[in-house]
Amino acid sequence: MKARIPQSMQSPSNMNQVIRQAQKMQEEMEAFQEEFAAREFKASVGGGAVEITMNGAKEVLGVHISPEVIDPEDPEMLQDLIASAVNEIVKNVESENAEGMNKITGGMNMNMPGLF
Repeated sequence: MKARIPQSMQSPSNMNQVIRQAQKMQEEMEAFQEEFAAREFKASVGGGAVEITMNGAKEVLGVHISPEVIDPEDPEMLQDLIASAVNEIVKNVESENAEGMNKITGGMNMNMPGLF
């Protein structure tokens, strides 16, 4: 069985237009990723007891721990707060990145092999 290519896609000028659109999308994605990597994000847990600052490249830039949550008798509580803050900020960064990429791609799945 032969696959039929729509008549509108057979024209070289239409194919060139598709290629130009794909190149433009790729340029927009690269610019977004570069700008996004430089952005800073913050998340806090425990009513502000622990605050994490991270950039869009998922590098931790800072950790603030309120002195009142540093209890030598209960280090597990502080460990849990830090883990929770890190998980929250990573989730926020990934969510904002996906939202920005969806705006550029119109929701197109960009994980297809051979595409970009």
